[in-house]
Order: sequence, then C-alpha cells, then structure tokens
Amino acid sequence: MKVLISGAGIAGNALAFWLSKLGHEVTVVEWFNSLRVTGLQIDLRGPGIQVLRRMGLEQAFRAKAAPEHGFQVVDSSGRRRAYFPANKSGKGLQSLTSDFEIMRGDLCCLLHDATEGRARYVFGTSIESFQQRDKRVEVRFTSGETGTYDLVVGADGQWSRTRKMMLGPDAPDALVPLGGVYMAYFTVARPIQQGEEYIATVYMATGRRGIFLRRHSPDAIQVYMGCTSEADKLKKARRGDAEAEKEALADVFRGAGWITQDLVQAMRDAEDFYCERMALVRMESWSRGRVTLVGDAGYCPSATTGMGTTCGMVGAYVLAGEIARHCGGENTGDGLESALNAYEEKFRPFMDQVQEGVASDSKSWVSMPSSPFGIGVLNCVAGLASFLRIDVAKWLLKEHAVKDWKLPEYAELEHVLASPGRA
Repeated sequence: MKVLISGAGIAGNALAFWLSKLGHEVTVVEWFNSLRVTGLQIDLRGPGIQVLRRMGLEQAFRAKAAPEHGFQVVDSSGRRRAYFPANKSGKGLQSLTSDFEIMRGDLCCLLHDATEGRARYVFGTSIESFQQRDKRVEVRFTSGETGTYDLVVGADGQWSRTRKMMLGPDAPDALVPLGGVYMAYFTVARPIQQGEEYIATVYMATGRRGIFLRRHSPDAIQVYMGCTSEADKLKKARRGDAEAEKEALADVFRGAGWITQDLVQAMRDAEDFYCERMALVRMESWSRGRVTLVGDAGYCPSATTGMGTTCGMVGAYVLAGEIARHCGGENTGDGLESALNAYEEKFRPFMDQVQEGVASDSKSWVSMPSSPFGIGVLNCVAGLASFLRIDVAKWLLKEHAVKDWKLPEYAELEHVLASPGRA
C-alpha cells in the first residue's frame, strides 16, 4: 500500500518503522523544516516497554536514556521532605521515575534513524486538504504538490489538523480542555554541582502552583511550571505567543517562594519555551474511510496521565499489526476496513482505561491544597508515604489503572523483524 503519515513525531515514526518493515510504500510529511528534536523528558511504561523490545531498540534506547534515579519533594526552604526511587529491578510496574526515561528528541531521532532508509521523509510541508474517492485518498499539500494514497494517517499531535479535516468543518473538535490547567516547559543552562544527584524535584507552592525540575545532563536542567490560574492575562494569551505567555506566567508565579524568582528570569530568556494547555482527545471513532489517527491526534490522554508516549507507541504497533494481519505486506489494502475496525476494537479498551476519569480528575487540581497549611500537610503526607515506601505512583499515574488488557502478538510483525532482507 501507499501510506501517507502526517507528523514525524514519536507515533508517526513508530508507525513508519512497522509499516515500512512490512514492505509498504511509506511517506512521512512534517510541517517543520527538519526533524523536531526539541521537547523535554518522556518515558515508557508497561506495554510501551514491550513494544520497544519487540522493535529491537531497547539497547539503543538505553544508550540515550536520561540518568534519572528518583523523585524528591522539597519545601520552600529547599529541604527534602520525601524521596521515591526509580524501579530499576526490571520487574513490575514503574515508580514515578520510570526505568525508561529519555529526552523526546533522542527517542524521535532513534525511531527516525531506524526507519529512514525504508520510508520517505518530506519536511517543510503538511496536508492542506484531502478527498476520499473509492479506494484511494487524494491529497493536496501546502507545498502545492499532490499525491494519491491507499491510507492516510494523522500523527500530528493533540492539535491535529488531520483530525479536524477528517471530522469536517462543521463537526466539533474532539479536544477536551482540562479545566484551565497550564504547564510551561523549558531548559536552563546550569552546570551540575559537586554532590548533586540526577533526581527529579517537585515543589508545591500556594495558589495551586507547582514547579518540577529534572536534570538530564551535567550542563542543563529541565523546568516545568504548572498552575490552574484563572488570571485573565494567561487565559487571553494566544497559544504559541511565547512572549505573552511568559509575561502572564511571570505574574502567576510572583511570590511563589523557593527558587521561583530565578526560574522566572530563566524562563524569560529561554529559547525553547513552550506553554501547553492541558487537554485530552476523545473520539467515538479514530477512522473515517481510509483516513485514521494514531497517538495524541486520536487519543491524547494528557500529560497528567504519564502515558502519552506509551499510548503513541502502542497504538502505532497495534495499527501496524492489524494492517499486517488483514492486508498483508505489499498489497493494495483490500482488507483495510477490517484492519481499521480491528485496530479500534483491540486498542480502545486500553485507551478507555487510560482516559477514564481524566476530565474529572482535572477538577482535583482546583481542590488541591492552596494555603501554606495545606501545602505543609501535603508535604508531611508525602514524607510519610516515602518513609513507609508506599507506591504513590498508582494514585498519580494511569499505568496502574489498566487492567485485563494484554498487548496483542502479531506473528506477521515478528516475521518481518526476523527477516534479514527487511533490515
């Protein structure tokens, strides 16, 4: 089949890896002028780790893995109040810090490099429009070029233009905002100090504000600044207008304590700043005819679940596996409708569990402790959980919420990975 994938991120590259292994003619278009290697730390959990291993990429992943060893909670004086180590045993569920942590850009490059020789990548363009006719999809690109494909896949993120075109101009979008929750991301050059550890640090401030720091290299740290502010300046800031977003967040975090003032100044100077409005994508169906969605474009679970990367990797694997099972390798895709139906049937139970309660859980941000007393109690509870070695990740992350779902096995995918001619 001729397959067009819109988006060269994690999900798009993972799908291109599998489909090109099967012998399909895969083209990946990305609106950015080159592979986007920005973004902060991400992780894999549960079935995402299984998929990585089935791809044969675990060793390459570990060579690029972020060296984070655990997760600590500090108070306004910087004193550690709780510590939760990573699960390095290779068994069981992950803790707050996964054993499979990596920078987004490194995973994107890893998947791209494992695929590039078999798939065609076109940068600096995207899908402008498409029309479905019989057993093909006619596509017009923003570059002015056109193409005809057997399958079009939107892997272009939670703000997916492919999804909006698939649903039609009059249909409401499937994006569900999560109650005014904002998260800003950027990196800061900061050499590691003697005795400093590679651990994540979280600080909860009054006014439902929080800061999360992670060190991924000896030269820099990652900064996450989250809030549920109803401030007009923040709500009115246009998405992508970095200067307006920075100014609004500086107002929100004024007086938050700890090292916030230094971080706000670093945010103003950051060139890789990005502000995300937390949301999830929920759809009745991920496909229309010969157009389908994978990853955040079809079922973004939101960053609050800790499962976004895993969902993209697993979704790409299941979609490729069902195409292999129903369409075979290098044919015209006569079984594509059955494959897309099976993709939904197999993977939706997983996504339903990951997304269950996320919209209502976002309201819990509003009820989070906001006063100094409430923050103090929260820190004491975290300290007690740390002392008793209670696995708090099961309450905070959705990996633990998935029950009675097993990653499918596809002999067709195992066969192509074992075939030397498919390297």
